[in-house]
Amino acid sequence: MNRQSTEFVCPHCGESHEGFPTDYGYSLPDEVWALPPKERESSAWHTPDLHQMGERFFIRCILRVPLSNPSDYFAWGLWAEVTQAVFEHYVSIYDQDSDAESPAHIANQLPGYPPLLNHPVSIRFGSATERPTLWFPPDSHHQLAVEQRQGLTPVRHHELLEAIGFV
Repeated sequence: MNRQSTEFVCPHCGESHEGFPTDYGYSLPDEVWALPPKERESSAWHTPDLHQMGERFFIRCILRVPLSNPSDYFAWGLWAEVTQAVFEHYVSIYDQDSDAESPAHIANQLPGYPPLLNHPVSIRFGSATERPTLWFPPDSHHQLAVEQRQGLTPVRHHELLEAIGFV
């Protein structure tokens, strides 16, 4: 894709799609992904949405950042590290709607941003048909927190697509 292009090839399905990408996700928390494959498989229990490695617990979430068009957003598919109690609560309500909210920490570093690993966020469980969402505390000054509150300009959206490797 280049600046004039209005389509991209999805790295997951291999299909060509119209427009610019509006999401990017991670299949595992960074620390888990860094393990050698055999160790990763033997030391962890996981599904596409949940991950446990020893006494550490992770939930796959979405962090939405509004785009300049207020009806659209860029979605980061991130992992959040949570306590065992939060993890077990989420497992118990996995297929139910919930308005529960709990503290968590981001478990992936994003390209195009200052250090983000272990940054505190809130995890909101919400609808049973969607992944939980992540929200920064209102007093966070991290660049991603500011963008979550104020939105991404088209220029910044393109910068992130370059950092990810889509352009």
